[in-house]
Amino acid sequence: MEFNNLHEILRGLYDEMLPMSETMAVVAKGIAGLGALFYVALKVWQALARAEPIDVFPLLRPFAIGLCIMFFPTVVLGTINGVLSPIVQGTHSMLEGQVLDLNKLQQQKDELEREAMLRNPATAYLVSDEEFDKKLDDLGWGFEDIATMVSMYRDQAVYQLKQEIKQQLREVLELLFQAAALVVDTIRTFFLIVLSILGPIAFGIAVWDGFQSTLTQWLTRYISVYLWLPVADLFSAMLAKINALSIGRDIELLSDPNFVPDPENSIYLIFMIIGIVGYFTVPTVTSWIIQAGGAGNFTRNVSQAAMRTGNVGAAAAGAVVGNIGGELLDNKSGGQKSN
Repeated sequence: MEFNNLHEILRGLYDEMLPMSETMAVVAKGIAGLGALFYVALKVWQALARAEPIDVFPLLRPFAIGLCIMFFPTVVLGTINGVLSPIVQGTHSMLEGQVLDLNKLQQQKDELEREAMLRNPATAYLVSDEEFDKKLDDLGWGFEDIATMVSMYRDQAVYQLKQEIKQQLREVLELLFQAAALVVDTIRTFFLIVLSILGPIAFGIAVWDGFQSTLTQWLTRYISVYLWLPVADLFSAMLAKINALSIGRDIELLSDPNFVPDPENSIYLIFMIIGIVGYFTVPTVTSWIIQAGGAGNFTRNVSQAAMRTGNVGAAAAGAVVGNIGGELLDNKSGGQKSN
């Protein structure tokens, strides 16, 4: 199974369904046109009611959004995808470079481990059939020699079984790792298709007064979801780099003729498990990259600050009034005593 082909299928699916946004643009034009009519009428009526000059610049907003709706696949999606595509390509090239280096280092490590096992007479027969047969030829047919033969067959069978289990577990974890990446990419493609097809509707609703934040929220979500793939590639490149550094350290140790390799080394499997879990944190990490702020958040923060200030001011005023009242009572009681 070629997972790269599946990722390419998802890319093609997005490109095939992208023109469907033109169908929604027809509906969005009606929503935006009606919203523009009410928006312009409200702004003009407010200016006339206040006897103020009509500010034409804010009235151009509905017409600008209308142009975006008319040419949505080209102007909006084409511009955003054109800006973000180099990020995807850059991170993917980084991942390919790290994976290529990792594969070369893994092959070098496997060869050095085999050579180290062959150098050790106690383990050479485990990895080489020739050494195994040679050791059998050196034995006789005494009771102790037969016991040694049985022990050799048992040790070789246990070693091969462990290696087979380790290889099978490695293949399963690699499959789950690739499946986790495919799940993230599939959900990302689904979200992008929904946002692209229904994007003109979001733009049309943003024309209406009171729904202006719909436009910024759509842009934020689209860019955030689009960046899922670059973040996932960076995460994979980081794991590949960690494994490459670990294998590089093992290669340095294996270069020593006196070093005895550990056949139970499972660092690679541990990082595969970390990668499977880490893939599902990609949406959370991506949400930290881009966030939309607006007048609503600013107004809410100002209101909260004003309320806190008002509470502090009221408490201070109450304290001052209390002090003044206490002084007046003291003066009054002092005057009565003097009389």
